[in-house]
Amino acid sequence: MIQKLYQKNNSPRDVERVVKVLNDGGVVVLPTDTRYALACHALKERAIERICELKHLDPKKNHLSIVANNLSMLSDYVKMDNDTFKLVKRHTPGPFAFILETSNRLPKIFKNRKEVGIRIPDNPIVRDICAQLDAPLLTSTLPLNDNDENEYLTNPELIAERWEELVDLMVDGGYGESEGATIVDCTGEKPEILRQGKGGFIN
Repeated sequence: MIQKLYQKNNSPRDVERVVKVLNDGGVVVLPTDTRYALACHALKERAIERICELKHLDPKKNHLSIVANNLSMLSDYVKMDNDTFKLVKRHTPGPFAFILETSNRLPKIFKNRKEVGIRIPDNPIVRDICAQLDAPLLTSTLPLNDNDENEYLTNPELIAERWEELVDLMVDGGYGESEGATIVDCTGEKPEILRQGKGGFIN
């Protein structure tokens, strides 16, 4: 199933259709401000396990990321001091993932690493979905096979061709980006860039 959404003026019913799938423990493909991503309700462990299976991820070895529409929602799920809060606020909404220590409110699958990435994408579609869901999403960017062109990350028609049968819903939000987010580790004494992506980091 494919649901078309736009940057503004979406019908509340169309957004609610996506939210219902997420609340029911479904997995969706949706746009962010970087690449399209697999997403599910971040508090539903079986849905998280499905995404890990689809991407062949081991949650003990790979960082998982949660997405919300604002910092207030994320603050319940991570440990963040004043300096880190200001740093994240300065760079969001935007193409960044900040690695932080988890709180005890996330499912136990997150506890394997005791760290989680947080994102507030500069994309009103995913933020509207989070706002109506009233909970964070777990997201993981779509993988690209060795022989693929970037169109399989950016073109919603090609993305649907590959993923529509594997997930419960595909959100077509128009063409996506081919570059990933900048990943910043905030668990040490100083923030450290683990991967330079689309976002320009200012410490």
